[in-house]
Amino acid sequence: MEIINLEGTEDTPKILLDKGNGIFEISGRSLPEDSAEFYQPILDWITAYGEDSNPETLFTFKLEYFNTASSKLILDVLSALEDIDGVTIDWYFHEDDEDMEEAGEEFSELVEIPFEFKTY
Repeated sequence: MEIINLEGTEDTPKILLDKGNGIFEISGRSLPEDSAEFYQPILDWITAYGEDSNPETLFTFKLEYFNTASSKLILDVLSALEDIDGVTIDWYFHEDDEDMEEAGEEFSELVEIPFEFKTY
């Protein structure tokens, strides 16, 4: 399976989806001009991955900030992951970032995936 490795920018998150090494991470800031267009290849990749996934998938979110449009697409990513067996979410947030902690808690209530909350 092809690896997705996008370097983060001021407006887009770093994304690494590597089935072979078991690394699945979205980190940084997410406020792309067109969130739907930006996240579509990620959603397509997750759908394809779901057809032949690893026995366990630890998907890491280490977001510093995301806008409203991105939050819908992050939920779409989580919903796509919900269809895959053996998925766990690690939701990282800065120790003093209550907003990001709350966002993770809200997402965790919307999908049937175990969440681990971690500070960094």
